[in-house]
Amino acid sequence: MAAGLAAVRERIAAACDEAGRDPDEVTLVVVTKFFPASDVRLLADLGVTDVGENRHQEAEAKAQECADLGLRWHFIGGLQSNKAAAVAAYSSVVESVDRAKLVGPLARGAAARDEPLDVLLQVSLDPPGREGRAGVDPDALPALAERVGQEQDLRLRGLMAVAPLGEDPATAFARLAEVRAAFVAEHPAATWLSAGMSGDLEHAVRLGATHVRIGSAVLGSRPAGK
Repeated sequence: MAAGLAAVRERIAAACDEAGRDPDEVTLVVVTKFFPASDVRLLADLGVTDVGENRHQEAEAKAQECADLGLRWHFIGGLQSNKAAAVAAYSSVVESVDRAKLVGPLARGAAARDEPLDVLLQVSLDPPGREGRAGVDPDALPALAERVGQEQDLRLRGLMAVAPLGEDPATAFARLAEVRAAFVAEHPAATWLSAGMSGDLEHAVRLGATHVRIGSAVLGSRPAGK
């Protein structure tokens, strides 16, 4: 785990150097789905501050078990509206907001927090009409951002995206950079961009990602049977 973490940090630093960026501008979110809370503790000992989870039940249990570590929990999976309030209770960041139906429940869950819940809007990079990753169409971002802005317990931080399957991630993230530029022009405080995973983090960093979501490159293959 230490070796994987060191290798990923080196990759981030090299990509930042190539892009003329400061590595401190990029937050490493280690995705710990299917791995036990004991591994989360090891990651914290190695200096990891941000962890990502995809499934509510697993994320909630780990967040409770590791509450003493002071970690920032990023919920990055598909979100059901009937689970959104519960997710808001333990997450520091919800990265997968892709429809207005989620906003009210997230706000209700966030109301009990000491500070607003940070949210990212998940934007689809798939061509129109093609089934693919989750996410809101770029044309619908303004309306969704406006809806989030109506809730005092939510804080719009920026965008999240996943490169489409079968497409060169450099091309996809170049498209994302254009979408982000237009978005930030309308929402100057929403500068976060979560993009890039184990196989394509360099492309994401070169094109402006502030957060990368890395699982297997740090933790290895998921445990058997998962």
